[in-house]
Amino acid sequence: MKLKITSILMLALLAIFSFSAFKPKADIYTVDVAKSTINWEGKKFSGAHTGTVNLTSGNLQFNGKKLVQGGFIADMTTIKTMDGEKPSPNLDKHLKNDDFFGVDKFPAANFVIKKVEGNGADVKITGDLTIKGKTNTISFPAKITWNADKTVTAVAEKVTVDRTKYGIEYKSKSIFSSIGDNFIYDEFTFAVKLVAKK
Repeated sequence: MKLKITSILMLALLAIFSFSAFKPKADIYTVDVAKSTINWEGKKFSGAHTGTVNLTSGNLQFNGKKLVQGGFIADMTTIKTMDGEKPSPNLDKHLKNDDFFGVDKFPAANFVIKKVEGNGADVKITGDLTIKGKTNTISFPAKITWNADKTVTAVAEKVTVDRTKYGIEYKSKSIFSSIGDNFIYDEFTFAVKLVAKK
């Protein structure tokens, strides 16, 4: 009887090992940074600013056509204000200093996908966003498109981030309650488009 039970356990362990060993490997698509974009918007009481940040690298991993993992790295030293397509070098300099992103010490920000919900084109992505060395989990909707040229495009039109969770407290009314109308909203948004090829 003991021998029979041992044999059944061995067969079960072998089956589990075999299933794990032959689990389909994810297909890795590398992000083309020249065709991919990050656009941002930050608001204050008296208006708003918009701009861009360049991507350094990224990848998207698929099982079949289901997104399962991936992420990207942004070069924060390239942050640029483009209000109405008009550059603002002074604001760019301020955004790069310690009041905001402190790019001398933290030149990169990155996002790592932890979970993807949905099987079709429209998915909900949850992952870890790291800015200024601080990591928080965020979720947002995204759209996956398979293109005729064998590339895949992932687009998130609006990702909302609370900057205070990353130590960016400059003119935050939730931190400095006596600031009056001279405040910048805690939340900023960005839109990301990743174009990737296997």
